[in-house]
Amino acid sequence: MNLITWNIQWGRGCDGRVDLKRIVDHAFALADADVLCFQEVARNYPDLAGSVGEDQFAALAGLLPGYRCIEGVATDVRAPDGTRRQFGNAIYSRLPVQQIFRHLLPWPADPRIPGMQRCALEAVLQTKTRLIRVTTTHLEYYSKKQRAAQVERLRELHAEAAGHDRDQERPEKAGSPFEVHPRPQSSVLTADFNYRPEDPLHTRMMAPFADGTPAYRDAWQVRHADRPHEPTLGVFDRKQWPEPFCCDFIYLSEDLAPSVREVAVDLKTDASDHQPVLLQIEI
Repeated sequence: MNLITWNIQWGRGCDGRVDLKRIVDHAFALADADVLCFQEVARNYPDLAGSVGEDQFAALAGLLPGYRCIEGVATDVRAPDGTRRQFGNAIYSRLPVQQIFRHLLPWPADPRIPGMQRCALEAVLQTKTRLIRVTTTHLEYYSKKQRAAQVERLRELHAEAAGHDRDQERPEKAGSPFEVHPRPQSSVLTADFNYRPEDPLHTRMMAPFADGTPAYRDAWQVRHADRPHEPTLGVFDRKQWPEPFCCDFIYLSEDLAPSVREVAVDLKTDASDHQPVLLQIEI
């Protein structure tokens, strides 16, 4: 399975142009992706630099025939004309999608600090051999307090899913909303986490669980051991980011670690201020 995660900055490249086809083309130049996890996807935000307010969830879906579009709207507000303005994440999958969850992440008040609602988008996907959960999100940039709360919630969601996976005694109510659908503990978590590898939150995300839930592992470290993370932000856009650094990670539950074949950062494209990251797992 080839998975690519990318903060696409609403399709805006370092040249200032919003070009969603360029995003898709560069993603597939990196790999023949089965799953694409995008952050910063916009709908009806004409004031974003380079945008005319296009529906980017739909536009990307149109560029990806054969893929299921899964929207993860986090910010959802009324526009002046009465329509909705929406911003968040998206998963595009050509693997069968068995179940979808949309989790609003904590947003505790942090006075005088900018912020916005964040969402973790979770999809249960059927690979050739098993079910896995793929979750993508985008954590708060300005507030460490909010970012830390969001890390804890992501850990809680992972433990919750593992608990569902262990619970095989639920009564079956086929055809109703109570019908039991598998929610596996095997998990891939991708995001622009807005923290660096040396941040304690990176370590916290991988902390053990007391209930036997499989801990998260950093896929880069699984594949490359002690080799420093390659930068995923500021490689080309030095106006916003004076130095390049890594803040886009892929975590996976430790049961999937033996399946990792490659983790790579595309350091060639300037189609966004971030770089896309590829995970290849044999599954």
